[in-house]
Amino acid sequence: QVQMMESGGGLVQAGGSLRVTCSASGIFLSIKDVGWYRQAPGKQREWVASIDTAGRGRTNYADSVKGRFTITRDNAKSTVTLQMNSLQPEDSAVYYCHVLDTSYWGQGTQVTVSS
Repeated sequence: QVQMMESGGGLVQAGGSLRVTCSASGIFLSIKDVGWYRQAPGKQREWVASIDTAGRGRTNYADSVKGRFTITRDNAKSTVTLQMNSLQPEDSAVYYCHVLDTSYWGQGTQVTVSS
């Protein structure tokens, strides 16, 4: 049975930084393409960033976070981390990790940015 787990998140002031990490049991994230998504109240879930398994991992970012967020993987730990810098109130959402092309999602972790 596959279980995805996010950790990190929390409350930060605008301009601050947070890190969220995705881990899993029952599946090796080190051999899967993984994405981070977010969903704010009243809005649809949106893709934020993703990383594939080529080399250190090719990355892609939504325009709204490009230059501020960085997605990385640690193959030894089989985790995928999203480092979020220069956070703004509009970044407030529940952040989910997802193994691409599967039905595997984490339960989400709350990120709240105060102005």
